[in-house]
Amino acid sequence: MEHYYRIIDKYYPEGTPLRDIYLRHATDVAALAEELRARYMPDLDPERVRAAAMMHDIGIFLTDAPAIECRGTAPYISHGPLGAQLLRSEHAPEWMARVAERHTGVGIGDMVPETPLEKLVCYADKFYSKSGSMKRKSLEEVERSMARFGSDNLEAFRQLHKLFANQSSPSSC
Repeated sequence: MEHYYRIIDKYYPEGTPLRDIYLRHATDVAALAEELRARYMPDLDPERVRAAAMMHDIGIFLTDAPAIECRGTAPYISHGPLGAQLLRSEHAPEWMARVAERHTGVGIGDMVPETPLEKLVCYADKFYSKSGSMKRKSLEEVERSMARFGSDNLEAFRQLHKLFANQSSPSSC
């Protein structure tokens, strides 16, 4: 597997606030995804989980989100598909591009997480923001955030939550 840091280094230069934000968020999401994989999806390849989690937001720099140092022109909501295009252009594995493409919200249109890897990274991502304190959100905070986008979005998140909370109390995830 190609080392994903080559792609991160290419688009997120050292010493920039955007790189710091990107790496903190991606590292936090990767740690939670790895924890959840070990507990609920031990058959998933841990290297793929880490790589997919580190690359899921690769397209944010192309968007217009100055609060998180993104100075592109595209709407932020499009960072998933843009990231997938970028990964494909960099000859990254298709499974990695699909995670980037399908992680936004709980999926957009027909780009919803389908594979266990896509669902895992999508779920872990909801617990960390790229702005504010960047600390891990509680389940209640995530649900409030999902509810802002409608009851269908909240229900889709709750379905993901069932995959990762079936052996623990809801507040522990």
